[in-house]
Amino acid sequence: MEHDVAKFLRFRRAMGAQYVRGEFVLNVFVRFVAEQWGWRSNVALDEAIERWLSRIAGRKPVTVGLEFGVVRQLCLYRRREDPSGYVPEHALAPVKESHYVPYIFSRDEVIRMLQVASTHHGRWIWAPMLHTLMLVLYCTGLRLGEAVRLRMDDVDLRHGTFLIPHSKGRSRVVPFRPDLARELRQYLHARHELLERLGVSEPPRALFIRLDGTPLTVKSVSEVLRRLLRQLSIKPLTGRIGARPYEFRHAFAVHRLTAWAEAGVDMHAKLPWLSAYLGHQDVLGTEVYLKATPQLLQLASQRFRRHLHNAGTVE
Repeated sequence: MEHDVAKFLRFRRAMGAQYVRGEFVLNVFVRFVAEQWGWRSNVALDEAIERWLSRIAGRKPVTVGLEFGVVRQLCLYRRREDPSGYVPEHALAPVKESHYVPYIFSRDEVIRMLQVASTHHGRWIWAPMLHTLMLVLYCTGLRLGEAVRLRMDDVDLRHGTFLIPHSKGRSRVVPFRPDLARELRQYLHARHELLERLGVSEPPRALFIRLDGTPLTVKSVSEVLRRLLRQLSIKPLTGRIGARPYEFRHAFAVHRLTAWAEAGVDMHAKLPWLSAYLGHQDVLGTEVYLKATPQLLQLASQRFRRHLHNAGTVE
């Protein structure tokens, strides 16, 4: 089993995918099989997969379905060499619709967060960097990890683009507006002054750095953003519920769709463009935003009624 997993990972990466999450899932599966059956080579895969998927009670169907999908891909790969190899049916872990509804920041909330960020005093996280990072998240819809991992070479201020390499198995170029370019230039000036004060002879490749000159990490900035959300009462003081740092991406998408709807643009015609910009695997991942807020649903409903009325008039 371990040998099959190693070959499968080499195959996936030869196809251009990083497959980090997939590797994690497969390693968990291999360890589970080893704990249950030892390192025997004659383990019944159907029983192993079924027992592995049900190892933790009460898990969300979507989570189980995602793990099942990775292991099923492994089984499909194994069947290339062994046509009789076992491949589980989708019915073993049907992926049910997720009822998760993202928190959509209002424009007022975004402004308040930016104001607090501009006066932030932390041990490692400094105000100009935090303020600029939040602007990048809100103005481009980048994933938090994508923004944090940006390198200086990935930023083209002259053309107004970010290069996002190897995210979710693909690379993309994300354009941004001149006003964000101005904010980035101001941050880069402050970044240069910080590194000069620190006496750093070789500047780090990372765009976003901490007060000691080291690259920013997702963990450190996530903790600061969560504290900021609690401070502004956007997130409860305790617990994991409520708005998350990731919601900047949702806010970008919903605010963009709302602006299109208010301008009378056909949102469905624009979805493929927004999907490519966000780096979604397909348009289905973007379509969920159409039902993210009552305002969007109302605008879509009004547009549909106008369409029916016009169609009736023509007839």
